[in-house]
Amino acid sequence: MDMTASITRDLIIEKLSTVYDPEIPVNIWELGLIYDIEFPKPSEVIIHMTLTAPGCPIADEIVQQVHDVVMEVEGIESATVNLVFEPAWTPDRMSDVARLELGYDI
Repeated sequence: MDMTASITRDLIIEKLSTVYDPEIPVNIWELGLIYDIEFPKPSEVIIHMTLTAPGCPIADEIVQQVHDVVMEVEGIESATVNLVFEPAWTPDRMSDVARLELGYDI
C-alpha cells in the first residue's frame, strides 16, 4: 500500500470511528464490524462490514452512515459498502478498547 492509500485508509478509519450501533456504546471500528477496506482505484473504496446480529432492524441506516462518512474523506469519489455475514461476527473481533468499555475481561 502506498503512502497516499495508507493516509486515506487512516482517514477512513477515523470517520468509521464516528459511526455507532445505537444499541451499543462503542463505534463500529472498535466493535470489529469492519472486515476489510479495499482501494480498487485511489479515489474508490470498498468497505466490507458486518453487524453484531444478522436481523438488525437498522442495518440499512448503519450501512448508509458508513457510506456517507467515507464519502466525506477528501479524494474519495466512490464508496461501496458490502454487508457480509461470513465469517459471523463474534465478541472476539472487538478491540481491547471495546472490551473495556463493555466490561469484557481482556
